[in-house]
Amino acid sequence: MQAPISPAVLADLRRPRPYPAVSVLLPTHRREPDNAQDAVRLRNLLEEAKDAVHNDPEVSRADRIDVIGQLDQALGEVDLVHAEDGLAIFAAPGEHQVWTLARTVPARVLLAQTFLTRNLVAAHVANQPFWVLALSADVATLWSGSKGRAPEQVTGTFPVRRAAEDFDPEREEQIGDTPSTFNDERTRQFLRQVTENAGVVVAADPRPMYLVGEAEALAALDDAGKLVKEAAGRITQGGLAEGPAEALRQALAAAAGQRAEEEVAGVLSELDEARSRKAFAGGVDEVWQSVAEARVALVAIEDGYRTTVRDDGDHLVPAAAGDRGARDDIVDEIAEQALDTGARVRFVPDGELADVGHVAAVLRY
Repeated sequence: MQAPISPAVLADLRRPRPYPAVSVLLPTHRREPDNAQDAVRLRNLLEEAKDAVHNDPEVSRADRIDVIGQLDQALGEVDLVHAEDGLAIFAAPGEHQVWTLARTVPARVLLAQTFLTRNLVAAHVANQPFWVLALSADVATLWSGSKGRAPEQVTGTFPVRRAAEDFDPEREEQIGDTPSTFNDERTRQFLRQVTENAGVVVAADPRPMYLVGEAEALAALDDAGKLVKEAAGRITQGGLAEGPAEALRQALAAAAGQRAEEEVAGVLSELDEARSRKAFAGGVDEVWQSVAEARVALVAIEDGYRTTVRDDGDHLVPAAAGDRGARDDIVDEIAEQALDTGARVRFVPDGELADVGHVAAVLRY
């Protein structure tokens, strides 16, 4: 299972590596017949990457053998049967990683001292990641969710289980995962531990959190801390503390959809207000320049917007993919650079920003 992308994961991916840090990006397809050639394209890109490593005079013989071996291992880990919209393979001396993305990427091979992460960053933001805390009387589990995917259970500080001696096997056998009355001290200790562990996770990787459990369980959790008050949504449904993931996805669908609609409305309102006070940038060139100057507080991008440009020295101008100096993932560059300057980045449905060039920004000044 692919680990969830988090600020810590991204920070690790972006740290300098011993040269060469190889990035291989491939647009992939979820369905036939579009996916028929994905395997061939992947092998061709990996051969291109191996040739680049082999022919680079700056790469030592030992590192050349190591990195080429890492690329071969990565190929063996790729699952194109369950492909999404993009694939990223990173390899460097002593390591390799494979990432699938629910956002398309340009085909590319790059040798550098860092991995090419901007497409991964943009995909992470566009997927609208969130946490799900599922609770019963005896156990709390944490799940990492995102748009269009079933959530994946997170391990480490979760699951949190109540002490075994407090369990009533006869009750579990008769009525299953029904919460207790939540009125004894051991249960309150259990809920305080759940609250504490969840707080640590959210502090390390801030995301909206949804809570799932029976009404009695959520009411008791409310008494244990701020989780319920600060939750993005509450789903009153029992029996899901241990999943399964698909059942959790279905339970969350309405709440997550409503929150997404509210967030889009809020972003559009912020853009309108920024226009009225002349703190607005629209179109890829204006937004890119504002991001480069660290003047942006919010960047809004249409989900499917892609464009290829080149820098003519003063502005970004339209270009064809094969042109010298063409930048075919400039939208993802904007997203990553904006995040690096502390701006918020939000993706909105296609067509919402058609009148301003499909990408817009609220300026700080």
